[in-house]
Amino acid sequence: MPEKFYTQNQLRDYSSLFSRGEAQAWLKKNFDSIDLKIRRYDDNWLKLKKATYVDYLKHVYKILEDYYQNEYVFKNTFLNEWLIRELGQNGSKVFNEFRVGNAVADLVIFNGHSKAFEIKTEYDSKSRLKLQLENYSKAFNQIFLIVPESKISLYEGYNTLGLISYRKDFNQKLTLIRDAEVSSVVDAEVIMHILHTQEYKNIVELYYGSLPQMTSFNQFRKCFKLIEKMPNEELNRHFIRQMKKRDLDYLMSRRYYKELNQLSLALRLNKQERNDLIQNLKTSLNTNT
Repeated sequence: MPEKFYTQNQLRDYSSLFSRGEAQAWLKKNFDSIDLKIRRYDDNWLKLKKATYVDYLKHVYKILEDYYQNEYVFKNTFLNEWLIRELGQNGSKVFNEFRVGNAVADLVIFNGHSKAFEIKTEYDSKSRLKLQLENYSKAFNQIFLIVPESKISLYEGYNTLGLISYRKDFNQKLTLIRDAEVSSVVDAEVIMHILHTQEYKNIVELYYGSLPQMTSFNQFRKCFKLIEKMPNEELNRHFIRQMKKRDLDYLMSRRYYKELNQLSLALRLNKQERNDLIQNLKTSLNTNT
């Protein structure tokens, strides 16, 4: 059977479905954007009596997997094949689009170490990578790049970084090409701006035995002066411990509706909210169109 042809515009249009704004609309049972794609590209789906919106989204996601490996597909594949296995182990916590200084890491995880993952698709350039790495190295013990197999040679020269390759045509799509070097050197000022107020106060009290005399106006400055005096390995250890304590009640699944895991993480959906989203998407296509 000949391979179906999709234009870049169509693939980009499909990919726009997997965004925070769209998922928030689905939570309100607003499927206008999906209806538009069906009328534009796939009106044959309207003839399927039992087809639902979630069926159609799975169909679109498979097309993106095969023909348009954008950031959502990379992130979602990485969550499904890699990070979900680590969640629940030693209280691991994963964060989506995590701000560090002047950069935002695509995904980060805190377990035994702090790890940042930066995704570079076929459509990305290296122009921002230097700035991103400068920022990530101030807060994370390990930094990994997730890149298409065809782009590995572009990033091999970054010797301290881990490299993970993505291959669309294998059951195991992700392969660790090179592990990242581990560094416990973190920047106290960057860490202070990541931590919540109670978190940096916890670190000061745990390490020094008590908090200094302070007010709400000078607590940041006073705690920072103490934190920057801590041995780096101690600060790194306490930082990871505090991040692992954050209350993140998100739900993802390796088995059911795994196409939506990245959206669940981005929106921090808890069990009830994810179930509501899935239930809404089980609406028949013929209900609204």
